[in-house]
Amino acid sequence: MTVLCVRFQLPSPDETALPELLGLLEEFTPVVQALPPDGALADLRGAERYFGRDAVDLASVIRVRALARYGVDCLIGAGPGPMLARMARRAARPGVTCAVPEGAVTAFLADQPVTALPGVGAATARTLGEYGLDTLGRVAAAPLSTLQRLVGARTGRELHEKANGIDRGRVVPDSLSRSLTAERPFDRDELDPDRHRRALLSAAEELGARLRTSDTVCRALTLTVRYADRSTTTRTRTLPEPTAHSPALTRTAYGMYESLGLQRARVRALALRTEGLTPVEQATHQLSFDPADDKARRIEKVADRARARFGPRAVMPGTLGGWAA
Repeated sequence: MTVLCVRFQLPSPDETALPELLGLLEEFTPVVQALPPDGALADLRGAERYFGRDAVDLASVIRVRALARYGVDCLIGAGPGPMLARMARRAARPGVTCAVPEGAVTAFLADQPVTALPGVGAATARTLGEYGLDTLGRVAAAPLSTLQRLVGARTGRELHEKANGIDRGRVVPDSLSRSLTAERPFDRDELDPDRHRRALLSAAEELGARLRTSDTVCRALTLTVRYADRSTTTRTRTLPEPTAHSPALTRTAYGMYESLGLQRARVRALALRTEGLTPVEQATHQLSFDPADDKARRIEKVADRARARFGPRAVMPGTLGGWAA
């Protein structure tokens, strides 16, 4: 095991608290990738040799230091690669590192539902389930050609490899600046879908304004839903084109939310994260020749100037762009 996936159990997830906690991980390895707002990946291959201890032992030291210095406990998963470390972290408990040794990868994956794999959404899981491929063990045993006929050539190959424990991902250091996060916690466990959507609308508009202020656009959007029992669901969707346009971010956020089917879920907090940030001058924009779209973008600029002059509350979410919840 060489990779750790760490989620710091902050009282209220806050991206501004993450750099200090990343510094703690960097005491063991320079290969640390931020997973805002409260997580990180750490590649410990060099650390294991340097300290003469395996990843599970080092995870225990990290946990103790996080508690001693910051009063923050953490959930830690360990695996041969980033994908397996992330999956192990979901099964971890406070005080106990969930470790997946290389020799146990097949057994660990076999009974997991297909949705446990990063990037597998409800539509893909439903298609596979119709053919009885509802666990990773069954997907791994299915012929590659069958998977490719069901979900497409590229997706089928990736799914087949991941279900068999082939993890081609790597830890990419210094990625914190390539994302922005906006979280909306609720005062109590919230079941009302309308309030969920209003929270997403507010978060999407905040992210859009922050992107435009920094003259950047994002290529993907990630939604994290935190439930009353502290479990989470995360979905990521690539945008049709790089954008800082709030309505586009809002539509994408709504689409991911609706795909989860959270009609009666007790939600503690919702968070949106923009990923793949690039300077706006390096991005291409497909001209729509749509007067409504042009009008929305002009209004957006007016709203940004109002926020800059009078503060973030100068414009109520959804009141200017025609994309109210």
